[in-house]
Amino acid sequence: MKLSKLSALAVTTALCAPSAFAEEMSNELVLVSWGGAYQASQHKAYVEPYLAQNPGLKVIWDESSAEAVAKIRAMNEAGNVTWDLVDAVAADSMRLCDEGLAEELDHDEVLAAAPDGTSATEDFGDLIVSDCFVPQIVYSTTFGYRTDLIDQPDTVCAIFDTEKYPGKRSLQRRPIDNMEWALYCDGVAKDDIYDVLGTDEGVDRALAKLNTIKDQVVWWSAGAETPQLLADGEVVMGSTFNGRLFSAIAEQNQPIGMLWDMQSFDLDGWVIPAGLPADRKARVLDFLKFATDTQRLADQAAYISYGPARASSAPLVGKHAELGIDMAPHMPTDPANASNVHVYDYEWWADNRDDLDAKFQAWLAK
Repeated sequence: MKLSKLSALAVTTALCAPSAFAEEMSNELVLVSWGGAYQASQHKAYVEPYLAQNPGLKVIWDESSAEAVAKIRAMNEAGNVTWDLVDAVAADSMRLCDEGLAEELDHDEVLAAAPDGTSATEDFGDLIVSDCFVPQIVYSTTFGYRTDLIDQPDTVCAIFDTEKYPGKRSLQRRPIDNMEWALYCDGVAKDDIYDVLGTDEGVDRALAKLNTIKDQVVWWSAGAETPQLLADGEVVMGSTFNGRLFSAIAEQNQPIGMLWDMQSFDLDGWVIPAGLPADRKARVLDFLKFATDTQRLADQAAYISYGPARASSAPLVGKHAELGIDMAPHMPTDPANASNVHVYDYEWWADNRDDLDAKFQAWLAK
């Protein structure tokens, strides 16, 4: 079975000596992520080497990170938290932390220092945006397009130009990014986007712009959907995470190009649901320290084009593990790709997400 289908798949191993405190830790670990190429990169870089050190451990993957906030809320209310460690975007981690649904951490106490002794908090720097958040990657949401079906676009606003670029598009079924791109392409300066979006008139303006293409949009929830829609020719352009597009282009040789204009920078990392039993929490902390050290974060970049969150990991990023190509030029942070970047404001979205979600979903239902 492919790693992209790892939902609820148990993986076991018995290769090397167990961790020193294995008897105090749970022998099962439930990890929650996003599926697809990204989850596969986590499995290869983090889970496989950790399993090699922990015989008898069972790792179960769940692919529900897109619904992390709602599901953790529901688990907490039911008094039955079944997840151990959850991959979440920065804004969602802040929401969970603010609601007391995620564990607050002393990052220097629970995470490994850099090889030169630099503390974890200094190594991760300002990417630690919440007391409950352990950063893994810097990634972007950007656009792919079919190179054989449309001319090469040079601006994100091509998504709204159905005359020059006819055909279906795909956009994520959420307000984040879509609202910002809509305002930008309606003439709002980048620096003013969140001021405008913070008003009822700004929300209406963004939705009105999106309304101009609404009947041409295929809405997606999972990051793997746009690459598949592009590969099948069901859409001519669409948004998704840059690593998913890299996989389709470099690994699968699909006729897809990457549009970096106004790519939306974001962070992804781990959160621990609040209230885990002692043995499960001990296992989580043991895995978390291992999986977020300098080498492991650099190793992940050998499988997917996301920038590691630790400063000490960046110099260790090398070639793709299977293709042998240099990964640095495929990172969203590469200067050639970052000439016009949208810096996603996760703090603003943490404060406004529930309200904007409701308005966006109501608009979708019309």
